[in-house]
Amino acid sequence: MEEFIDRSFQFIEQSGWLAPLFFVLLHVFRQILFIPVLVICLLGGYLFGTLYGSIYSMIGLTSVSIVFYGLIHILPSMREKLTKLKKRFLKGKHQLTVPQMMIMRLMPFVHFHLISLYLIESTKDLKTYSKYSFLVSIPPALVYTAFGDMIHELPLAGTLIFALFLAILFLFFRKKRTNISWNDFFSLKRNER
Repeated sequence: MEEFIDRSFQFIEQSGWLAPLFFVLLHVFRQILFIPVLVICLLGGYLFGTLYGSIYSMIGLTSVSIVFYGLIHILPSMREKLTKLKKRFLKGKHQLTVPQMMIMRLMPFVHFHLISLYLIESTKDLKTYSKYSFLVSIPPALVYTAFGDMIHELPLAGTLIFALFLAILFLFFRKKRTNISWNDFFSLKRNER
């Protein structure tokens, strides 16, 4: 994988004005090659600088989400596997807000397409899905491109403090209401008697 990244880096660096296009395509194909988002965004920061690297990463991450939208409708088995993962991770009881999804996209241990699946299930069409996919792609593109090297080089204690900070932000932006269905409410009342 390291050799592939090195060759990709050299190819993009030498491709001139087509470099942004190849970089966006690398974002799309990184999932097939099991390359983490962090690595590609770091590469974008190194090649294009923070501003352009972030812009190209946002375009690339949104493109990945749109490709995923198409694949999830073509391959129902992939949707079933991710739905099981989502149920295990979210326990089926949480309604995520856009800021929470933005923070989850920043967490390297949260599966990228888990958020995409949640967006598919909570939006009504491709246009709305694309808009929200772009919004939740902004934080990882900015942070990983601009500060990815710093995050990557942090000692274990620094990494744990950063993860704790993200978890606190995640809890801060949660929805503050609980919905109880009619049947659940009355089943609780019957069980108390």
